[in-house]
Amino acid sequence: MRILVVNPNTTASMTATIEDSAARVANTDTEIVAVTSSMGPVSIEGYYDEAFAVPGLLMEIAKGETAGADAAIIACFDDTGLDAARALAHIPVIGICEAALAATAFIAQRFTIVTTMERSRLPLEHLVHRYGMAGRCKVRAADIPVLSLEDPNSNARDRLRSEIATALRDDDKAEAIVLGCAGMADLTAELRAEFGVPVVDGVAAAVKQAEALVALGLSTAKRGAYASPLSKPYKGLLEAFEPRKIAAS
Repeated sequence: MRILVVNPNTTASMTATIEDSAARVANTDTEIVAVTSSMGPVSIEGYYDEAFAVPGLLMEIAKGETAGADAAIIACFDDTGLDAARALAHIPVIGICEAALAATAFIAQRFTIVTTMERSRLPLEHLVHRYGMAGRCKVRAADIPVLSLEDPNSNARDRLRSEIATALRDDDKAEAIVLGCAGMADLTAELRAEFGVPVVDGVAAAVKQAEALVALGLSTAKRGAYASPLSKPYKGLLEAFEPRKIAAS
């Protein structure tokens, strides 16, 4: 099977980290196709960035489905554009936040997401509530810029470790840790060994869930909330996103 993994920001080096995480857990007969959005912000930190990351994401989802992808993964922990992508596509589309929470719920009663910026904490709390995990999951922010995770001269990874230690020690009483950014994927094994608890990367979790859905022959329901977009004109800069045009891209 072929799984499309879309990095909805425009930083190619982060896509490489995401692709490596996906490939490590994929079945031998699964092809991982990792792509970087061609338009939008270099990182997604808050609601404004998220809004402008959606058009590029949808374009890549449409192209990937046309090229034969069996499932798609949105590799941003905000689950950027997830509902719109599910309405657009006929293949399963998985967000890494939802995937990570679902996987962690099988192995721990109490767990904590450790994310990057404080401005991202509340949006993730909203997702935790949406996915029915509010009674089991807390969200913490290490207050580190996303791209600093790739800078060996920054203290981002030390601050991440400090926040994880706090989640395990303090009021959270976390039994497992969820990494709240796709750019943290390469740290999973190292952090598991260091802290002695399950550490869940949403990219890896999404790959296994995508494989399961494809194997089960399941896809997104196309009636009700995720019905295909109605055909209508789109004007100005968004003309290319008119449903009949983007579906043919």
